[in-house]
Amino acid sequence: MAGQLEGKVSLITGGGSGIGKASALAFAREGSKVVVADVNVEGGEQTVRLIQDTGGEATFVRADVSISSDVSDMVSHAVQTYNRLDCAFNNAGVSGGPGRVHEYTEENWSRVLNINLTGVWLCMKYEIIQMLNQGGGAIVNTASVMGLVGGSRSPAYGATKHGVVGLTKTAAVDYAREAIRVNAVCPGYIRTPMIEQGVLLDPGGEERVVSRHPMHRLGTPEEIAEAVVWLCSDAASFVTGHAMAVDGGYVAW
Repeated sequence: MAGQLEGKVSLITGGGSGIGKASALAFAREGSKVVVADVNVEGGEQTVRLIQDTGGEATFVRADVSISSDVSDMVSHAVQTYNRLDCAFNNAGVSGGPGRVHEYTEENWSRVLNINLTGVWLCMKYEIIQMLNQGGGAIVNTASVMGLVGGSRSPAYGATKHGVVGLTKTAAVDYAREAIRVNAVCPGYIRTPMIEQGVLLDPGGEERVVSRHPMHRLGTPEEIAEAVVWLCSDAASFVTGHAMAVDGGYVAW
């Protein structure tokens, strides 16, 4: 039985760990050739090896999504390697660390915006140029439940994730008639290195976070990956402009 993404070419940023890594493996399992992009060379190359070890096709490209030339080269690498680009999962991001608005430095604010929001815009810009040339494609952007509701002590992260949702909806409207679908996935708290190195290090942090989810647990990267695979697949052919919460009920409260 053919996979959901059989014969497609997919690009995944932040593919060296966490949700990006799980998604790269899931895309490959479903028959896609995968371009793994990350600033973390070791992690990205490991993801590629894992795909190849299971008989899949994958290639790695180092890219900082906040740098336009890196992003342009990343998309060019995908097309030069596999001749097209059918799916893109713009997942690279940073948390920025905790703090209230008045406590945030301009440097940290700019860093988070450059990666989480400008980076998504740059990726979409060059991906869409290619997709327009070839007649269509599917894009999924990583937002967050913090792009759907407010959250304390995360002004830059929350602002960027709300921005990603808005950018996703705008692009979905602009390119719908050109066969380019654009959606966002909005994870709840997922057991990834970003979360483990942040909120889970605080005394009582895990219990506090878990208690915010009606399902009373953290999600897994694989659960987000399954949603992204579906959004990129032909099964979601009438879905665009959607911000899909995969959050154990977090935003239902």
